[in-house]
Amino acid sequence: MSLLLTAMLFALLGAIVFSLIGLISGTDETAIMVPLTLLVILLGAPPAAVFSFFMAAVLAKHLTHAVPTALMGIPGDTTAVPLLDHATTLRRMGMPHIALRKMISGGIIGAFIALPTAVLLGQFLGQFADFFKSSTGIIFTLAAILIAYFSKGKWVSVLMIIPFAFFIKSLDLLSFTVLDKHLSISFFLGIAIGPIFADLLFATSSSAKKSIERDRPKEYHLAPETKSWKGYFPNPFKILTGRQQIFTSITTFISSLTFVFSPVGMTALMGEIVGSRTKGAYKKSTTSLTVMNGVTESTYIAEVIIPLIAFGIPLSPVALGPGSPLFNAPPVFTVDPINNLHTYLTSWDFFLYGAIGLIIASLIAYPFSMNYARKASVIVLKFVSQEAIVAMFIGLACLLAFHEAQLVGVVLTFTVAAVGGLLNRILGIGAGVQFMVFYASSWIILTLFGI
Repeated sequence: MSLLLTAMLFALLGAIVFSLIGLISGTDETAIMVPLTLLVILLGAPPAAVFSFFMAAVLAKHLTHAVPTALMGIPGDTTAVPLLDHATTLRRMGMPHIALRKMISGGIIGAFIALPTAVLLGQFLGQFADFFKSSTGIIFTLAAILIAYFSKGKWVSVLMIIPFAFFIKSLDLLSFTVLDKHLSISFFLGIAIGPIFADLLFATSSSAKKSIERDRPKEYHLAPETKSWKGYFPNPFKILTGRQQIFTSITTFISSLTFVFSPVGMTALMGEIVGSRTKGAYKKSTTSLTVMNGVTESTYIAEVIIPLIAFGIPLSPVALGPGSPLFNAPPVFTVDPINNLHTYLTSWDFFLYGAIGLIIASLIAYPFSMNYARKASVIVLKFVSQEAIVAMFIGLACLLAFHEAQLVGVVLTFTVAAVGGLLNRILGIGAGVQFMVFYASSWIILTLFGI
């Protein structure tokens, strides 16, 4: 009973914190979820509570990220980018509030379909766990090539796998000579904050800052708040039409099975498939938004749960990005040897504590977004500085890196952040590729150079 209560409290914490963070546009999932999840783990939260926290954070973030996406036309985070076109269409029609309601109602349905689907598939794939565990080096390398090829950078991402692995391993050997231990947290903190750190570097460069300078503040026009339901907690099934419910259920189930593909790619793909089968601008946009936000939820949840249950190693873009601390957070969780949530929780535990996280996030984020979206947007636009949020996460990364390896950890984190962030922003080599190369770097360098 005490463990259930602890899990509920951490889920409540994750739901509240990430409901608020989701309102702030441009908050990259990896950059914000990795440091906060790491902090929860290193502070000694039980594995079950860590998982409930993460599940609540995922759902809350992706419900409230719909607010800036629908009402202001700016993506709440990376996965919201494919939703912008349809959200803009409805905003031009004067119905951004309709877009918002459809998006977050689809997200609720997608999350609760993904959880049991992912647990069952994870159990099935667990039969092949021994093979995956004994072949982690080559599996990570092949997965890095596959994810790189389908990433935004494509061929340059593939070509940079070996140089980036060489860079990672060189820093690892250098830090080992200083500290007599291998570092992990500092490396993936650097990769996680890389994109926002690169933006800071651009801002300090006399030549590069021209690309991010603006001559006037942006203006946003928010539609008046309307309400078509009674009470505080609306019924998502009454917000969506029967057709939208069916499409969302089918697409989220399918996307839950494709756990090795990019969430952004799956979101765009499913939205296009459904949109091509729906006539009329209004019906097409509302149905596509419903489906796409549902797929955003289902891919994130499935891509964490399936590798955790089946393998204990991060073999998906989400597991390599925002979910990476659930697999590897030394000295608490490690992937070599495997000693993480895969070790501590059963399939039933994943379902139970995952459900706790999703239910509490639904109770917090869903009615909040439906009832107070406009008021919350006004407060964020007027009083919350995006620069302050970026600085907060940079500072948190410093704290965790210093905790792992004092000044060496901090310098290492910013070195990786600078290189990884510039590769991301300039060449399109995403964080998922970089995380995969980080895990594969030892095998790659050993195979090529015998080191």
